[in-house]
Amino acid sequence: MWPLYAAGFTTAFGAHGVAAVLGGDTDDVVGALLMLGALLALYDGAEVLLKPLFGSLADRIGARPVMIGGLIGFAAASAASAAYVVADSPGWLWAARLGQGAAASAFSPSASALVARLNPAAKHGRAFGSYGFYKSIGYTLGPLLGGALMWLGGLRLLFGVMAAPAALVAVWALLAVPAAPPLPRRRQTVLDLARRLADPVFLRPTAALAAASAALSVGVGFLPVSGAAAGYGTIATGAAVSVLALTAAVVQPKAGRALDEGRLTTGRGLTTGLLVSAAGLGCAAVPGLPGILLAAVLIGAGTGLITPLGFAALATATPKERIGQTMGSAELGRELGDAGGPLLVAGVATAAGLGTGYAVLAAVIAAGPLIALARAGRGRTAPGAAGTPTGDGPAA
Repeated sequence: MWPLYAAGFTTAFGAHGVAAVLGGDTDDVVGALLMLGALLALYDGAEVLLKPLFGSLADRIGARPVMIGGLIGFAAASAASAAYVVADSPGWLWAARLGQGAAASAFSPSASALVARLNPAAKHGRAFGSYGFYKSIGYTLGPLLGGALMWLGGLRLLFGVMAAPAALVAVWALLAVPAAPPLPRRRQTVLDLARRLADPVFLRPTAALAAASAALSVGVGFLPVSGAAAGYGTIATGAAVSVLALTAAVVQPKAGRALDEGRLTTGRGLTTGLLVSAAGLGCAAVPGLPGILLAAVLIGAGTGLITPLGFAALATATPKERIGQTMGSAELGRELGDAGGPLLVAGVATAAGLGTGYAVLAAVIAAGPLIALARAGRGRTAPGAAGTPTGDGPAA
C-alpha cells in the first residue's frame, strides 16, 4: 500500500503546489480571477473527460499498469512545465496543466481501484482514510512548499522540484505494487451501466464527493487570492491553505475508522461534512486572516469527513470486476465539482466580488443536506411517525 500512498502524495503535491501560488502571484487580483478559475478548471476538465475511460481500461487490462503509466505521464508533464519559464509563453503553462490533468486521469481511478481490490470490505473505511491522509499531506505541503519554492527560485524551481518525485514514485510502484489481474466480467450493456450510475447508492456519495471537491478546489485556489488582497505574501497564504489540507489529513483516517467500527454512518457523515464545508466557505467571505484560517479549518474538516466515507460506500456497493469503472465514473462527478467550483466562484466574483462568490457556492453545497434535514424533520413530526425508525439519517 505504501507506493499507492506515495503516488497519491506526489500527484496532490504537484497539482496544488502550482494552484496555490497562481492566485497570489499577481498584482491585478480582480482582473486575474477568471484566468485563475480557468487554469484550475483546465486540469480538472481533462480529468472529467478521461477518468471514466481510464477507469474502464483498468478493469480491462488491470489497474496497476494504468496507474504506473499515469505517474510517468504526470512526471513528463511536470518536467514540460519548465518550458513556460524558458519560453515566457503562457501557452506552455496551459499545455502543461492539461497534460498533468490527462495523466492524473489514468492514475486516480486506478489507484482507488487498487485500494479497494487489495483490502477487504470491512476495512474499506480505514484503507480510504489512510490513502486520503497521505494525499492530504501532499495537499498540505504543496501550497506551503510551493510558496517557499516560488519565493526562492520562481516557477522554474517549483516545476523542477515537482517532476522528480513523480518519476521516483513511478519506479517504486513498478517494483512494489502487487499485480491485480482483471477479473472475469459479465457482459454489460449501456442500459445496465445507466441503471447502475442512476442508482442512489452511486449518486449520493458521488454528489457529496463532487461538492467536497468544489469546496477544496476553491479553498486552495482562491484563499490565496483573499490573502493577497489583504496584503499577505505567498508563504503566508500557502501556509493558510496548508491548514486546510492538514485538517483534512487528520480527519480522514479518524472518519474511516469510525465508519468501520460502526460509530459513524455514511448518511450522517456525508450530511455533516457538506454542512461543515459550506460553513467554511461562508467564513471565507469574512475579510482578513481570521476568516481565511477558519475557512481553511472548516473546509478541511468537511472534506476529510466526506472523502473516505464516499469512496468506501462506492467500493462496498460495487462488484470487484467493475470497481475501476465505478471509481472512474465517481471521479467524473468529483472533477465536475473540482472544475465547476472555481468557475462558479470566479464568475460570480468578477461581477459581485469574491466574498459573494464564496457565499453562492456555500449556498449551493448546503442546499441538498438542508432540504434532506427538513424533509426528515417533517417525517418525524407527521401523524403516525412516532416510533418510526430514522435509519441512517438524511442522505447527502
